[in-house]
Amino acid sequence: MSDCPLVRDWMTPDPITITVDTPLLEAHKLMTDKNIRRLPVLEAGELVGIVTLGDVRGAEPSEATSLNIWELNYLLSRLTVERSMCRPVVTVSPETTIAEAAALMLDKRIAGLPVVQDAELVGIITESDIFRMVVEQWKQPAAPAPA
Repeated sequence: MSDCPLVRDWMTPDPITITVDTPLLEAHKLMTDKNIRRLPVLEAGELVGIVTLGDVRGAEPSEATSLNIWELNYLLSRLTVERSMCRPVVTVSPETTIAEAAALMLDKRIAGLPVVQDAELVGIITESDIFRMVVEQWKQPAAPAPA
């Protein structure tokens, strides 16, 4: 399928990243402030994982905890994304077709893929990017049929 759009054309370039030692509360605040749902995690500049808003929420304590607010805040301040991130991380290259990326997301049941070229994180492609592509393509008038 040579006319299939490529990841490089629809990905978000230079995504916001965090490091393995980023406190979970800081990652949560960053995702909330920037209105994003996933953050690639780097260690010494290398992609080592990804943390999602769901991962962060899953690490938050239950309302049934017996800890007081001070104990709870202390423990949360010490918890880093390294303990909650998903790894190994599934990635694609900028030359991957959108069809291949979408199939991989469906197969792995994930909503975003870091985009890596020459071992360097260059972008991220998400379900939202793919939906945006579909909407844009549906807006375009259909090409006339060959005679």
